[in-house]
Amino acid sequence: MTLLKPSTPMSRRALIGGLVAAPAVLNFGRAHAHTGAGGAYLFPLGVASGDPWPDGFVLWTRLAADPIAPDGLGGLNGPVEVRWEVAADERFSRIAAAGRVAADASSAHAVHVEVQGLNPGRPYWYRFTAAGQQSPVGLARTAPAANAEVDRLKLAVASCSNWEVGYFSAYGHMADEAPDLTLFLGDYIYEYSRTGERAATNVRNYGFEEATTLAGYRNRYALHRTDADLQRLHAAAPCLVTWDDHEVLNNYSGVWPDRQGKPIDFVQRRAAGYQAFYEAMPIRRTRVDARLQMPIHKRIRYGKLAEFYMLDGRQYRSRGACIDEGGAKGQIVTDAQCADRLDPSRTFLGFEQERWLYDGLARTEAQWNILGQDLVMAGLRFENRGDETRYWTDTWDGFPAARDRMTQALHRLKPRNPVVLAGDYHSFWTNDVLLDSEDETSPVVATEFVGTSITSGGPPYEGLMSAMPANPHIKFFDSRVRGYFTMDITPDRMTTRYQAISDVRDPKASLSTLNTWVVEDGRPGAQLA
Repeated sequence: MTLLKPSTPMSRRALIGGLVAAPAVLNFGRAHAHTGAGGAYLFPLGVASGDPWPDGFVLWTRLAADPIAPDGLGGLNGPVEVRWEVAADERFSRIAAAGRVAADASSAHAVHVEVQGLNPGRPYWYRFTAAGQQSPVGLARTAPAANAEVDRLKLAVASCSNWEVGYFSAYGHMADEAPDLTLFLGDYIYEYSRTGERAATNVRNYGFEEATTLAGYRNRYALHRTDADLQRLHAAAPCLVTWDDHEVLNNYSGVWPDRQGKPIDFVQRRAAGYQAFYEAMPIRRTRVDARLQMPIHKRIRYGKLAEFYMLDGRQYRSRGACIDEGGAKGQIVTDAQCADRLDPSRTFLGFEQERWLYDGLARTEAQWNILGQDLVMAGLRFENRGDETRYWTDTWDGFPAARDRMTQALHRLKPRNPVVLAGDYHSFWTNDVLLDSEDETSPVVATEFVGTSITSGGPPYEGLMSAMPANPHIKFFDSRVRGYFTMDITPDRMTTRYQAISDVRDPKASLSTLNTWVVEDGRPGAQLA
């Protein structure tokens, strides 16, 4: 499998406006004799933690002397020994765990440490040391014990951060909120660069050709990680992550890129995107296998209070509906135009992941069951006088049989307080997920919150609002603002706040709360607070 191919060099000026200042370099002797670093600071991409469990979590960093070197290897050559430390206090006077690991070129000098043996439900501080230098300090948290009573859980939820469109001030505000967990729901990077008239409005440029190789994807993640606000967020709290499409290619579906593409060619590119995603994220050990797949779906328990199902809505799904009948990627169709949309053999999550999810929902004892995934589930009908109903095929609306299996499972299994989270659509939505998406009188089986983008522009507000009268299950929609949402979860209620930033073109944008929603324990459906 040939994945490495140098991408177009990028101007180092593109890094201005994002780098975190390096801590003082420590005097530990042979600093860079074997690394090829040439005296450069080796932690310009910061630190992160994720996937917490009761006795540990994943720690992450990636060493780099030149983060966007054209070959994607960060300006380093040979292996580098890295020491990691986890402490019970900020001053590192009580070391709870420590060890050493080699960072090498096969993973672009990324480091993943799966820490074990810690106490449940408490904060820990961590850092790395390599070649006489010390990383920034990060704050991680272990999950509570599986049977622990938990009074409160604070989440911050993000998606869709296009480097070129704006600054990541929203990430800085998320860090200021000091969440217990951050959820990233996809489009952490964008694989393409804006060109022509669109590029004229860029706030800052990627400066790369479109990512199609491992080196190209690595450099997109590296560039994002030089942003000070994103670094601060990752250092402030552990995270749970999934992907959407732009981590590989816009609107791809399973092994199909679009109408013209061939799966045998595309899966090589997809595997490169998946490998770079793993190298850039603090997730448990996984790999691209012989089928060029990489499983990332997982279940995370947070005491008795919550259980998270982080789902993969891209890798295993069927080809987009009616691709051969009229246009690549997602499209707006009627059922008369696209009978393929209704085919019960089509799947959104893949049948294996569906079974895994339903098995977990059947056995869960958590008070809140949270499905973190990439696309709007509740559905959106476009109805004009005299026309048939139309649907956008890239969301769950393109896979209604798969959605029916999901809603029927929620109705039959009755997990307590199911809540669906989504990104992708660059807009805020508050939805009732109905047992039958075509029948507004059918039971509400889950509540859905959809977050707007960190920077990416939203769909036309007036056009979408004109469709809302035909969709009373959609309680709120706004595509005019950028930002994120927070969730404050207690045994009795879930409070969700839609947080909007003033201007993505302002690196110091202010923050305001657009509105607040409450879901009461045992009562599906959100209400304005």
